[in-house]
Amino acid sequence: MFIARPVKILSLIVLLLALGKSISDIKFSDKLYAYVASKYGNAAHQQVKYWQSIIEQNRAATIEDKLFEVNRFFNKVNFVDDFSHWGQQDYWATPIEFLGTYAGDCEDFAIAKYFTLVSMGVPKEKLRLMYVTATRPVRQPHMVLAYYDKANSIPLVLDNINKQILPASKRRDLIPIYSFNGDGLWLAKSQGTGRKMRGKNNNSMWIELNSRMQQGY
Repeated sequence: MFIARPVKILSLIVLLLALGKSISDIKFSDKLYAYVASKYGNAAHQQVKYWQSIIEQNRAATIEDKLFEVNRFFNKVNFVDDFSHWGQQDYWATPIEFLGTYAGDCEDFAIAKYFTLVSMGVPKEKLRLMYVTATRPVRQPHMVLAYYDKANSIPLVLDNINKQILPASKRRDLIPIYSFNGDGLWLAKSQGTGRKMRGKNNNSMWIELNSRMQQGY
């Protein structure tokens, strides 16, 4: 989960509107593995290897299995807020940084799940990062990944708090505010699709994140 600061929330919404410019596949290579082992150690190297195997083994799987495996894998990572983890109020970790340090906040969970599912072949338009208010165990801003089978369907929620994948209609502890992907920003309406508020946009933080991913970070 992230701290409820208006500037950070606005930054998050605008930043993720640039998802349409994001890379569409994770690039694994010997160079990447050498980098991970050197920077983060052998345990991280093994985690990234396992991550690659999950992607490769589930490309032809059903969507239910893809969602389950990705949610299960990343929800084992430790939750740590940005300031404690990175010494910054707001930092967007790549999946490599997330797995390498084996820690991150709610945006990092959602972003890692997003990129992994896209690499498995899930269409980007079926995925949205959703800003919500979590009411349990305490009331606080939070981020989850939502999967829409159809554009107007009630989404399935991938969350690092409640690790069970459930329809948004059964997550009464989450009050939806916005959902967004590379196609735009939607003002949430109950647990449904909501009303589109804005088209594609750009943000230097998201571009920088993608740049690090393209370099293997």
